[in-house]
Amino acid sequence: MDKIDQLAVEPAQLANQVKKLKGRSGYRLRVGDWRVVFDDNGDVLDILAIGPRSSIYEA
Repeated sequence: MDKIDQLAVEPAQLANQVKKLKGRSGYRLRVGDWRVVFDDNGDVLDILAIGPRSSIYEA
């Protein structure tokens, strides 16, 4: 939750940990071995999924 709050307040600080997803819409935030998949809709971050790196991208 701290990293999500940090991303919302100051996205430039976490720019090296955020990447656009390939093959689907959205972005991912790396938090250790965990990933936060989200969409950035201007003033709102829509959290789509949170999970371990090994299984978060499975559809």
